[in-house]
Amino acid sequence: MIKVGMNELRTIFLEFFREKNHTVIDSFSLIPQDDPSLLLINAGMVPLKPYFTGDAKMPGNRAASSQRCIRTQDLENVGKTDRHGTFFEMLGNFSFGDYFKEEAITWAWEFFTERIQIDKDVIWVTVYQDDDEAYNIWKDKIGIPEERIVRLGKEDNFWELEVGPSGPCSEIH
Repeated sequence: MIKVGMNELRTIFLEFFREKNHTVIDSFSLIPQDDPSLLLINAGMVPLKPYFTGDAKMPGNRAASSQRCIRTQDLENVGKTDRHGTFFEMLGNFSFGDYFKEEAITWAWEFFTERIQIDKDVIWVTVYQDDDEAYNIWKDKIGIPEERIVRLGKEDNFWELEVGPSGPCSEIH
């Protein structure tokens, strides 16, 4: 694995997706614009809800960003676990009707194993419990052994917003 700081990692990530024809967008304000459903931006996709719902059009239907975020819904866990923080940057690549699971999974694998050179043999993935399509892409196309693909339920592998796009997700560990 290459050793880089956060600024270089951000640059490598955004350049990788620029090469995949994504429009690289600047981080939005932490205060949502025209979105009364949240007090603060808490995820990279939140400012992009108008593009997912079709209310706005993204040039090329692909975007990548490093979005500043603040989370307050799990404050009681901050400092108790390595997984909880309040302020962070979320790197993301997004498709607005242009590509779906196969490309997203393939590019994530390429980014982790080729660009930042994480050893393929230490990577585990999770998929939503009923998502056979993502499971089969990881197993058959990418070649992750079945024992390193973990099916999880709604609490762990389902992205849900009160307003806007939601659904099952897959994560790389």
